[in-house]
Amino acid sequence: MSKIRVGIVGSAGYTGGELLRVLIYHPNAEIVFANSASNAGNKLYDVHNDLLGDTELAFSSDFHSDIDVLFLCVGHGDARKFLEANAVAKHVKIIDLSQDYRLRANTSYQDADFVYGLPELNKEAIKHAQYIANPGCFATNIQLALLPLASKGLLPDAVHINATTGSTGAGQKPGATTHFSWRNNNLSAYKSFEHQHLQEISESLEQLQNGFLPSSEKPLLARAAEKIHFVPQRGDFARGIFSASYVHCTLTEEEAYDLYTSYYEAHPFTWVSKANIDLKQVVNTNKSVLHLEKHGNQLLILNAIDNLLKGASGQAVQNMNLMFGLDERTGLNLKSVGF
Repeated sequence: MSKIRVGIVGSAGYTGGELLRVLIYHPNAEIVFANSASNAGNKLYDVHNDLLGDTELAFSSDFHSDIDVLFLCVGHGDARKFLEANAVAKHVKIIDLSQDYRLRANTSYQDADFVYGLPELNKEAIKHAQYIANPGCFATNIQLALLPLASKGLLPDAVHINATTGSTGAGQKPGATTHFSWRNNNLSAYKSFEHQHLQEISESLEQLQNGFLPSSEKPLLARAAEKIHFVPQRGDFARGIFSASYVHCTLTEEEAYDLYTSYYEAHPFTWVSKANIDLKQVVNTNKSVLHLEKHGNQLLILNAIDNLLKGASGQAVQNMNLMFGLDERTGLNLKSVGF
C-alpha cells in the first residue's frame, strides 16, 4: 500500500514529540507537516533535541487537507476550537489526543461520531472509524486493569485505585508542581476522587457491565466517583504510570489469571505477568503489563504503562494502524529502558 500521509497539529509538545519519534521510522507513514505556529521554520530537532540525525523536517505554520490522517496533539479544549476554525476534508481521518471528544455526549463532528480509541475495548469499531478520541493516560491504565472484570459483570460497588504518574503527564509548560526542585524526591496526591479521567473510565466500564454507574441526575463525574475511589499521585520521575487497584472478588487467583489472560489474548500490547512488575518494564514501550494477587476476598491488580506512549502517542499510532488495515504493532516495536 502507499504510505499514509500524516499531518500533526501541536507537534512541539511532549505527545507531539513522541508521535514524531514513532512516525519517523514507521514503515507505512510519511509526515507531511508538523504544525507549530510558535516554532515555524525551526527544525524538529531544535525543539526535540533527540531527533538530531533522524530527520531534517522543519515545523510549519501551515495546515491543509492533502493528508490521510490528522493527529491533534493540542491542549484540552483546543482540539474542538481547531476543528471549528479549520475546514478538514471529510476524507481525512482524525485522531484527537485531547479530551474534547472522549465522552459520549461530545462525540459528533461532520455528521460522524468520534470512536473512543481504546483497542482493548473497541478494536472492531476503531477499524471502521473516521474519527478517534484517544484515551487519557490514567484512563488507559485503569481501564486495562478493570476491563476483564467488567466483561464478566464482576466489578463490585466500590473500586479502590491508587496511581502515580510521572511529571510529563502534566505537559511541557512548566508549573509549580512540575519543576525539578519541587518534584524531585517528592510525592503528592491531587484531584482525589474527582480526576476528570473518571468520566471516560466509568463510561467504558458501563459499556461492558451495564448498570455499573449509579442512576441519578448527578453529573457523570460525581456518579463515577461514587463507584471508583481514585487517588492520583505525582511521582518524582519523568514518565510512566503505576497503578494499584483492589476490589472485592470471589474468583481465586488462578481464576483471575485465566480471565485476564483470556481477555487480552488477542491484544498484543497488554500482558499479564505472574511475577511482580515495575515501571521500568514499560517505559519507552507501548505495553501495559499487569500483575494480580489475591489477598483474602480482595483482588489486587497492578498495572504499569508509559504515559506518553500507551497512554498517548503510541496508542494513537496503534489506532492509526487499525484504521488503515495494518497490523496494530506496525512501527511500535519499542524497547524498554531496562536498567
